[in-house]
Amino acid sequence: MIKNKKILSPHFLTVFIVFIGSLYLAEALNAAASPWWSTKQGAVRLLSNTNSVANSQDLRLGLHFKMKPGWKIYWRSPGDAGYPPRIDWSGSQNLKEVKMNWPAPTRFRVLGMETLGYKNEVVFPLDLKSSDAKRSILIKAKVNYLTCNKICIPYVANLRLNLLPGPANSSKEESLINKFQERVPKSPSARNASDTSVLLFGPPGNQSLRVETKILGLPSLIVEGPPRVQFGRPKLIEREPSGKAIFHVRIISPFNGKENKKFNNLNGKQVTLTFIGDINGPIEQKIPINGSRIVSKPTNTFYWTIFNMAALALLGGIILNLMPCVLPVISLKMLSVIKYNSNELNYIRKGFLASASGILCSFLLLASTLVILRAFGQTVGWGIQFQEPIFLGAMAVVMTLFAANLWGIFEIKLPSFLFSRLGPAKQRQSMVENFITGVFATILATPCSAPFLGTAVGFALARGPLEIYVIFVFLGIGFSIPYLIIAIFPKLAHYFPKPGQWMIILRKVLGLALIATVVWLIYILNIQTGFQAALFKSILLFIIIGLLILQKRRSNITGKMIVGIISVAAFLVVINPLEIDGNRKKPQSVVEKFWKKFNPDNILPKVAEGKIVLIDITADWCLTCKVNKVLVLDSEIIRNYVNRNKVIAMRADWTNSDPLITAFLKRFLRYGIPFNIVFGPKVPQGIILPELLTKNTVLSALKKAKKH
Repeated sequence: MIKNKKILSPHFLTVFIVFIGSLYLAEALNAAASPWWSTKQGAVRLLSNTNSVANSQDLRLGLHFKMKPGWKIYWRSPGDAGYPPRIDWSGSQNLKEVKMNWPAPTRFRVLGMETLGYKNEVVFPLDLKSSDAKRSILIKAKVNYLTCNKICIPYVANLRLNLLPGPANSSKEESLINKFQERVPKSPSARNASDTSVLLFGPPGNQSLRVETKILGLPSLIVEGPPRVQFGRPKLIEREPSGKAIFHVRIISPFNGKENKKFNNLNGKQVTLTFIGDINGPIEQKIPINGSRIVSKPTNTFYWTIFNMAALALLGGIILNLMPCVLPVISLKMLSVIKYNSNELNYIRKGFLASASGILCSFLLLASTLVILRAFGQTVGWGIQFQEPIFLGAMAVVMTLFAANLWGIFEIKLPSFLFSRLGPAKQRQSMVENFITGVFATILATPCSAPFLGTAVGFALARGPLEIYVIFVFLGIGFSIPYLIIAIFPKLAHYFPKPGQWMIILRKVLGLALIATVVWLIYILNIQTGFQAALFKSILLFIIIGLLILQKRRSNITGKMIVGIISVAAFLVVINPLEIDGNRKKPQSVVEKFWKKFNPDNILPKVAEGKIVLIDITADWCLTCKVNKVLVLDSEIIRNYVNRNKVIAMRADWTNSDPLITAFLKRFLRYGIPFNIVFGPKVPQGIILPELLTKNTVLSALKKAKKH
């Protein structure tokens, strides 16, 4: 009892309370942060990198935002919508001035609109200057900001932070402020500054900018200009292995007529360029537009570049004929020629011309579709239609019907109105069938990529409609070269084997090849829509073949009913009523024992650490990707080299549409796959590998990327 009384004495209680209070005060001072101002969408507070004024007029604070998943706030130039955080410092004491720094933003795309901002978390570093370094500073911040997800909500947060005089000890928030200070764009070095130029194209009122620079990394650009002048989304139009990048920026004016010409002439005006993706961090450069070099007409270099790319497209189209995707169709075409005799050279010529016409018309239709989709802000690329289950289902039905036709189960009959202008009876169905063969070959060619094709298509899709049509026409010409050669020299058909029993066997083999393609399509559907949907479609395709066999053996009345059932089954294969959006698998990176998860944000940090990074972008519908994977990238030689040299190998799966992968490809002017690139200390801008890989090509790039 005596001991307990001593413990509870007034003297002991006083010491205990002072001790606890000092601990609380020390923690409060060390925190150097205002309380959170919270909403359902996130929270905001003020931070300080020190816990006291420390007899210095210059202080570093931070405006700290935390957003819940899906919500974002905006950069100083928000883009097509939104507004940035605005701060009112009135009511603060001993505060002379505040400078707000803006970390490099992230691009967001919604419904064709692009905005710039931040998600998850951001700290805006604040450079403060006090009026009297020996006095405390009371900071009152009225923060007006907009946060958006599917809807946008404006908020006004009232924050308060008091910093007392005393020795400057680093607060626990200092590292967080410094982390985001490193993301604030810095001024360029003298060498980098000289590498950048801005040229003005076109007359006042209808101008655009051409920005040239050198970025050692993943090029991305933001342009800010004089008040009341807006810029379109910078488009990367050229990228060289040295790191040189050229952007085209459209000037969008809110004015018309004379006022437009008065305000929209940027000759000699200053613009602010923010380059994101350099190995040394983001760069901000203010530079005047070189108005003395205004260009109103395309230069000879422009035409020379188109000519070079058209030549590459022609070569790529020719090589595309050797890809496994189209060999069954070419075999079918050659098989159809054998039935003609030496007196029917004219039919042979017309048949191959019809197939070539089908190819060219298909490429023109494909070019038109890409132009229209791009005009509406949709993602465009080579072979991306294979990311859509509806297209895969339609292809599976068509391939099944072609296979059944080869097996003699049924005959594809075309409407009689198509025959009226096609000459003799023998030519009637033949010409349309030949045209459809060309269309079919084009569709099957799109999941394949050939040397030179990726470069040519990337050039076209990074520019305007003229370039798209030119490149795709030359692709079509190159792809139709085998057909055109026989159309010009029809006697070459006489060197084909003579008709015989072997033709029946070959038709059955080719039918099996088409069924193998159907199995491949179902496999992709299994990945995209799930096992149940793929199994349902497979059963429907078997039902279609079974009904075709029945239709061949039954009467016309029963045949009409069967045709109706087949039509319904085919419709269900294309549009599966059991499939809903929730069943579709989300795009995800392929993570294997050897390959790591694809994350483009980790590439440059790893390179800065001296690591080599190997990127492989693939898809289950890309046959060229599969060949590269089996024969080269997953071979023991490559795996051993990667493991031995601690190379970071990342693989991304583009089987389903993935905006992260699409944006990464665009940074290298690529709109199709396969795409492989190697980054390293010596080549932070990356070494792009050819479409068809060899082990020596990959090893050579990995060695070149090494630091020493």
